[in-house]
Amino acid sequence: MTSPPKRLAGVQGPLPASAELVIVGGGVMGLALAYNLAVRGQKNVVVLEGSYLASGASGRNGGGLRQQWSTEMNIRLMQESLEICGAFARDMGINVWMRQGGYLFLMRTAETRAQIERNIALQNRCDVPTRLITTDEARRIVPELAADRFLAASYNPTDAVVFPWPFLWGYAGAASRCGARIYTDTAVTALERRGPDYVVTTGRGSVTAPRVVNAAGAWSPRVAALLGLTLPDWPARHEILSTEPLKPFLGPMVSVLESGLYVSQSTRGELVGGITMHEPKTNEIKLGSRLSFLGAMAQGLVEVMPLLGEVKVVRQWAGPYDLTSDGNPIVGEAPGWPGFFLCCGFMGHGFMMAPVVAKYYALHLLGLETHPLFERWRLSRFAEGGTEAEGMIIG
Repeated sequence: MTSPPKRLAGVQGPLPASAELVIVGGGVMGLALAYNLAVRGQKNVVVLEGSYLASGASGRNGGGLRQQWSTEMNIRLMQESLEICGAFARDMGINVWMRQGGYLFLMRTAETRAQIERNIALQNRCDVPTRLITTDEARRIVPELAADRFLAASYNPTDAVVFPWPFLWGYAGAASRCGARIYTDTAVTALERRGPDYVVTTGRGSVTAPRVVNAAGAWSPRVAALLGLTLPDWPARHEILSTEPLKPFLGPMVSVLESGLYVSQSTRGELVGGITMHEPKTNEIKLGSRLSFLGAMAQGLVEVMPLLGEVKVVRQWAGPYDLTSDGNPIVGEAPGWPGFFLCCGFMGHGFMMAPVVAKYYALHLLGLETHPLFERWRLSRFAEGGTEAEGMIIG
């Protein structure tokens, strides 16, 4: 298994008195943004992570990279993100075990099939080679499927999976080499506007900066609340498990649309996956994993592939999704707070979108280019009537 470079423990000692830009959140989004800024010449970038690297959603997900979405913006962004990921090992000098086995979405109902047919038509117009296939064709791709339990499937062979931890470490290492300073175990406890600057206070001191980016994922509402700003995103626990290693047999990521079940096989042979477990809406971040999840996941897996009934589960864990009402993120400068930027609300797909979103966010902050995502995903849309909702939220 790939191990984290020792230098990624974070910068030791007190914070600098000042920075040009502070990023709150050392997940993949914050680290990718730090790298994209620093590699383009932005000086004095400081990243503040409240725990250790990969402690949040970025280290607790299934590593999927897909282009099968219901909105054109997400399809286009993920096409570019997949290209960046394809060159990641070469560019960052770390193996992320990327495997391009595709995504196979199974569907049970005619209603879901009609929705997926619309999605496929849009994806094809964007040059994504997704196909609606029969259950017999799905079984030819994954012979172990109980295909007679499903109505149809959609398949895109160019979707992929990466190993999340080295993906995160790769961005952290590259950002550090380009001059960004990453502080772990440095939770933000206060945030105050003083004149044109923000004073960011932590347990190891304070740092003053004219610009702050809130990239804290499920913790982003808490960070914004330090300024008195209320954000409309909220956390939701999503659980996941890993099995004993099996002889390689599963090429694509397999997902059941109605249940949110997804499962892939790692390069070492483990099956890794999760399933939707509905909980009441809350502002509490829950990372504990439950027996009820294990039962639901076991039942879901056996319904899809009956031969998995005797497979042993090695471990299970949970991570936080960062939800919004329309399934889209929140980005850009917060209205009324000049210099305070939002980069949160990415549901369960912030991990796969980080490479491309961080690129365009850096270009925006550097005054070089403003991508349409800043208009589409602005905070004010919730008060203005919203935007086109994303319908392909899995897990």
